Amino acid sequence: MTLTGHCLCGESTVEIDASPDSQIVCHCWDCKQTSGSAFSTNVLIPKKDVKITGAVKEFNIKAPSGNTVTRVFCSNCGSALSHLSVAFGDSQAIQTGNFREFATIPVGTELFAKDRWTAFAPVAGAAQVQAMP
Repeated sequence: MTLTGHCLCGESTVEIDASPDSQIVCHCWDCKQTSGSAFSTNVLIPKKDVKITGAVKEFNIKAPSGNTVTRVFCSNCGSALSHLSVAFGDSQAIQTGNFREFATIPVGTELFAKDRWTAFAPVAGAAQVQAMP
C-alpha cells in the first residue's frame, strides 16, 4: 500500500510503499529540535520503498553516537520529512506527522525514554528504550 504525505506548504511529497503497524516516538534532543516539540514520531522504512520529491534540502549533524544523521526537510516551509543514519541500515526514518493515516497507527516503541519530558507519561504498551539501541 502506498501512503503519501506532504509538508506544510505542499511543495514536498513523501511516498512510502509500506503498511506499518506501529510507529516510533523519539525523545532525543535532535528530534525535539527538528520537530520543534517534545518528541518526534517516525517509522523506519526500507530506502527502496521511499520516494521524496519537491523542494527539499538536507542538513548533516553528528549524533551523540558519533554517526552522522542526515535530516531531510522542505526547503520552502521547513517541515521535517525524513532522516538517515548508518544506524538504520538499509532503512530511513520517515516523520509520520506529514501523513494523516498515522493518527490511527499505535506507537510500538519510545526511544531515548530517559530524555522524555516529565509532563508526558510513557505510552502504554510501547517498548521503553532508554537510548538508541
